[in-house]
Amino acid sequence: MGTEERSLDGAIGEGWSGTDPNGCHANVILARRGGTTAAALMTAFTTPRQGHSPILVCLGPDKDHYEPVWPPTVMMNKSTLAGDRHATITYGATQLGVGQGVLDAVADGLLPPTDESIVFVAVWIDAAAADETAVRESARRATRKAMGMAVAGREPAAARDLVDRRDGLRNPYYSGS
Repeated sequence: MGTEERSLDGAIGEGWSGTDPNGCHANVILARRGGTTAAALMTAFTTPRQGHSPILVCLGPDKDHYEPVWPPTVMMNKSTLAGDRHATITYGATQLGVGQGVLDAVADGLLPPTDESIVFVAVWIDAAAADETAVRESARRATRKAMGMAVAGREPAAARDLVDRRDGLRNPYYSGS
């Protein structure tokens, strides 16, 4: 389904890439500037909480040369920051990877580099992450994957298959029977 046939306002995508502890899980929500989804996301952007600070994704060799990623991209960490190293990896390597993943999606023609759309990316980075390059690469691939899902939508056959398998599904964080 192309973007001409599908409204992207409120579109959601998900992606995982990498291996623990240096992997990244990304959730993407797309919003149209001026819409209700954008208003809700801007509320989240302007109401940070302890350990969870939304940021406008900016890239550049130093702070004086930061440039915002376009379309504007807001990133927020899903895992509470667990110290200075975790914060550095989250706001450094992860921010760079998210920005690159969004720019990959733009380069692939999924979204134009305008401010008509706003990209919101919530990321999970393990507190034990240590390899900045692996985290950056994981964040880039996970974000691009999530962007693709948000724009194209979920394949109906994959969604139906999940329904059909619902009683036997597992989750890596669930150890029950």
